[in-house]
Amino acid sequence: MERDSQLKLYRLVADQLKEAHTTVRELQVPEGVRMALSRKLLVITAAAKHDLADAARRLDRLMKDLDEGRFPEGD
Repeated sequence: MERDSQLKLYRLVADQLKEAHTTVRELQVPEGVRMALSRKLLVITAAAKHDLADAARRLDRLMKDLDEGRFPEGD
């Protein structure tokens, strides 16, 4: 039973990461901002391998920031 819920969470996070990458790719922002967002997504992806629940929280927070127009500083 627990394994099924873990698999569902993996699937959910994977789908959300895919959607997040698409969102970032389509944003009309300077390239430095896009690169900063892509790095954040890569960090979240790596974190998902070790702590899926934390990665899901981080991804939710990042997407909320994007929805509210808060972007990181570009290089």
